[in-house]
Amino acid sequence: MSGNATFRHDNAAILAVTSVEAPVVVSSAEFDRRLAPSLTRLRLSRRLLERVAGVSERRWWPAGTGFDDAAIEAGAKALAEAGIEPGQVGLLINTSVTRRNLEPSVAVKIHHGLGLPSSAMNFDLANACLGFVNGMTLAANMIDSGQIDYALIVAGEDAQPTQETTFGRLNREDSTRDDYLREFATLTLGSGAAAAVIGPADRHPGSHRILGGVSRAGTEHHELCVGGPAGMFTDTKGLLDNGLELVVDAWHEAHADGWEWRSMDRYVTHQVSNSFTNAIIKAVDLVRDRVPITFPKWGNVGPASLPMTLAQESGTLKPGDRVLCMGVGSGLNTAMMELVW
Repeated sequence: MSGNATFRHDNAAILAVTSVEAPVVVSSAEFDRRLAPSLTRLRLSRRLLERVAGVSERRWWPAGTGFDDAAIEAGAKALAEAGIEPGQVGLLINTSVTRRNLEPSVAVKIHHGLGLPSSAMNFDLANACLGFVNGMTLAANMIDSGQIDYALIVAGEDAQPTQETTFGRLNREDSTRDDYLREFATLTLGSGAAAAVIGPADRHPGSHRILGGVSRAGTEHHELCVGGPAGMFTDTKGLLDNGLELVVDAWHEAHADGWEWRSMDRYVTHQVSNSFTNAIIKAVDLVRDRVPITFPKWGNVGPASLPMTLAQESGTLKPGDRVLCMGVGSGLNTAMMELVW
């Protein structure tokens, strides 16, 4: 494989990674209650979200709180933990899937809300659930090149509007079992926000080095999961089967290029479901107790899932621990990134 499928960074590090949990807890039992008319009519079992996906609950934002407000909160928290002033930031990348409008970018409100300087570039980077990892890669490259000193990567997600629309559609008298299965993944989504400050490792002893990683594309599968404000429609089996194939190919390619990820201290994966997590663990023979799980209480928080999980784990990681971030995003794309804590 030629090109840039594998990559290495020289002097980039995570200075802080933070998360903000949406405060409104909505159980899967409540979703079953909302969908009771269709579940009864279609003779579908309740508790499918818990038994099949392993999602017991997810979070929503309270009325009046926007996903971008939460991204601002997460960003401010990350800057404070990193000890970096807003005026030092040279790049802001918003990686949220959620958006209210096509333009301007979500990033502009976050840039303004954080009081970042006019000199700080800001834009959205959208790549389904891989956006945050892609944002860190881009920031690391710009730090390595000397173009910027510090970058802030953020994501804020709001699952409620799409899920409310889905309830209405699935409870129509003409909805079918196939409709329910195609939109099942929508019901696993959750709301939350995350942020990370990236900076030069040589100026920050004790920071968490970004060593590099691998990415692979399988864009022939771009129609397996298509989402928008009106809903998310997924070929779950096709997504799982082809996503696993892509992960295995990337894994072997990385090892052929000199990476060694068979004995990491932690594997922080994008959080989807029981079946997806179990399949990834089996496909590349991960040590199960080194794979933290957050989807049962948060659901799939899109690109915020992985950094929210990393933020949760950060309190238990020791200096020198090796961490592999792993994800698959609709499209299909996969990426893996090694960190040294």
